Amino acid sequence: MSSSIKLQIDTEVKNAMRARDKQRLGVLRLTMSEFKKVEVDERIELDDLRVLSILDKMSKQRRDSLSQFASAGRDDLVAQESFELDVLKEFMPEPLSATELKSIVDAAIAEVGATSIREMGKVMEILKPRVQGRADMGEVGSLVKADLS
Repeated sequence: MSSSIKLQIDTEVKNAMRARDKQRLGVLRLTMSEFKKVEVDERIELDDLRVLSILDKMSKQRRDSLSQFASAGRDDLVAQESFELDVLKEFMPEPLSATELKSIVDAAIAEVGATSIREMGKVMEILKPRVQGRADMGEVGSLVKADLS
């Protein structure tokens, strides 16, 4: 099964080339190369869930770099990382609100029947495909931990 998000990004690469938008084209090509690297290394064809996890990872890297560059006073690099983050966000699904996330976490805990922190792994296994790309997994983990404690 091929990824519709990957196809959408591929189309955007072509559009950026036609528009001669070098900055956007650079970000899109970097993204496509990241996909290609995973496909070659693991000998698989990416599906939407895997594409979202790669986009999520790339976004997290940009957010981490942003805070470091901002504290170092590198406004030029802050602008570049912000631009890259904005381009990546275009292909991510709409983020979950706090109440939506809480209800998904509660449903997953009920589904597993988890009662202690030792069952957190089972809950996270169910949650990951449901919230991938729509919520920060660190935040999800702390919500689960708080509910099971």
